[in-house]
Amino acid sequence: MAYGLLALGLSSVLALVTWTVVSEYLTEQRQSSAMVETADNAAAFHYGLFGAPQPCRPARERAECGSPTPNPNVSIIELLNSLPSTDSAASMVYYDDQWYSLTGKPSDLPADLIDGVRSGSTSHRRITVGGQQVLAVGVPMSRRGEAFFEWHPLESLDNTLRTLKFTLVAAALVAALIGLAVGRLASTLALRPLAALTRVADAVARGQLDARLQVENDRDLGGLARSFNQTAANLERRVAADARFAGDVSHELRTPLMTMLNSMQLIQNHRAELPGPVREPVELLGDDLDRFRRLVIDLLEISRDDGGDQGSREIVRIADLVRAAADATAGRDVTTVAPEAEGLTLQADKRRLERVIANLVENAEDHAGGCKGVGVEAGGLGVVITVDDSGPGIPADDRDRIFERFGRGETSNRSRGVGLGLAIVARHVQWHHGTIQVTERPGGGARFIVELPAKTT
Repeated sequence: MAYGLLALGLSSVLALVTWTVVSEYLTEQRQSSAMVETADNAAAFHYGLFGAPQPCRPARERAECGSPTPNPNVSIIELLNSLPSTDSAASMVYYDDQWYSLTGKPSDLPADLIDGVRSGSTSHRRITVGGQQVLAVGVPMSRRGEAFFEWHPLESLDNTLRTLKFTLVAAALVAALIGLAVGRLASTLALRPLAALTRVADAVARGQLDARLQVENDRDLGGLARSFNQTAANLERRVAADARFAGDVSHELRTPLMTMLNSMQLIQNHRAELPGPVREPVELLGDDLDRFRRLVIDLLEISRDDGGDQGSREIVRIADLVRAAADATAGRDVTTVAPEAEGLTLQADKRRLERVIANLVENAEDHAGGCKGVGVEAGGLGVVITVDDSGPGIPADDRDRIFERFGRGETSNRSRGVGLGLAIVARHVQWHHGTIQVTERPGGGARFIVELPAKTT
């Protein structure tokens, strides 16, 4: 904007100066040429009417010198008609107390202009005759009170000035546009390091911790780039260390957990032999052991992703995978596949994608009153998978927070979860270059919508 406004200001000043100088010069030139032509025609008229001036006689006859006698055989109208052809639109003469004219009307001349010329001074005036601008020029004759007038069209001058005005305005606008283009280029070059910083910071915020700035040698932003890269490297090492720690702890917990689960299964197989007061604590312990099992599995999944596990991609039929994972998790048929989605495939990590569907259905079953249905349709990025539940829904303020680690909704049914299942879902969907969001289900409850870049085989 600064470059554009500067260019517009400079070009406007230059255009204004050019317009002032050129228009004044052209106007003065037109006036000068019109006055010269009128004076020449007045001289030619005088010559035709009185003939060549005679030399003065001796002193006793000097009173007659300068008072020529008109030729009585000359017609003034014919004389006006015989004047040299010029660009004048009309010629008229005030002679012997009479007006003589070919085309113009003396009544169109301003009275003060006529009086001034008849008094002996050459004058000109811009007037309008018949809707056209003309320059009226008057030249006094040899005898006082007589005058010769012509008016000259200004249409050519006005057209020239109009063309000049449009040209200067267009040039000022073009200069402003060029200034904007140059300013945009200059600002882009100047702010390119900041744009790179923004992109890398956004990548780090989205979990791409290996993103780095490549402008460490920039004399202006080199220090900032080095500090940012060092911070990102420290963050990457910290996250990797935390992931290894979580993975190591989870692996260490699996052995005692399996021992406790097997022991609990053995106890539950003989629950009929247990005393009544012991059965309820055993059931509560079984529920807590199941939650502990899910927590360990989720921690292993999170640590695997944080540790940089790239997985393996293979072509999967989305409809078959969703149907198998959702129905198995719910323990009943809950999947509905649209006909146009039956043939959709995706280059996917089968384990991750199954975990996405299983976690969403499990979340609906355990924390939201049950899964109302799972839908698979073509659309969006390629395929749209919806999971509906029967719960109270998720408040708008919580719809982004529930996908964070240990982020849980504020409703009592959802608060029993550990808050890792939906975080894993979001990570796996992002890994497949898809999107996930939660909205209200028509009729009540929540609807989770997953879009994946699928295509038809």
